[in-house]
Amino acid sequence: EAQFVESGGGMVQPGGSLRLSCTVSGLSFGAYEMSWVRQAPGKGPEWVSGINPTGSHAYYKEGMKGRFTTSTDNDKNAVYLHMNSLQPDDTAVYYCNGVVGTGWAGAWGPGTQVTVSS
Repeated sequence: EAQFVESGGGMVQPGGSLRLSCTVSGLSFGAYEMSWVRQAPGKGPEWVSGINPTGSHAYYKEGMKGRFTTSTDNDKNAVYLHMNSLQPDDTAVYYCNGVVGTGWAGAWGPGTQVTVSS
């Protein structure tokens, strides 16, 4: 069973940076496209970024490219989300998961809270 454990969140001031990590187990990492999804308070889930199985190509929601960078480390079965120039609107719980067709590879992990506030 696939499991995803996110970490690296915290509270930062506007303009700050964070690097989120997601450790993956229970699936053949490197065979799946991976995605980051976030959920802000009172809002539905929002897709943020994805990366292809080889880690050679990442893609982003409009407005996030240039601020966010997604990468993978196949040796560590991990996917990362580097976030720069954070704004209060980026406040959310961030999750990762593998993509299977139009669905997800496993249950959602605990997520990691990102709070951007002065």
